[in-house]
Amino acid sequence: MAAHILVACGNGIATSTVVASKIKSFLAEKGVDVETTQTKLMEVPGKVENYDLLVTTGQFEGQTHGVPYIHGLPLLTGVGAQETLNKIYETVKDK
Repeated sequence: MAAHILVACGNGIATSTVVASKIKSFLAEKGVDVETTQTKLMEVPGKVENYDLLVTTGQFEGQTHGVPYIHGLPLLTGVGAQETLNKIYETVKDK
């Protein structure tokens, strides 16, 4: 069964697509099946409860309904990217 990750950015298009692609590639190398969905930050509260993990490129202060949340900006900047990918892996590896 695949892990389901919701990836959110300001408009739900550009940066979330880059981050989702990096997450998929990294997890595939680790043998983790994952499905990602991109969305706008403002749509997160209505969608997030159906996912195993939320990753955002922007600051998110909203309700996650108990879903783990990881700030994904390092996947864009490169600073701390490996640590962020490792956190994502640890969160979804058993899903």
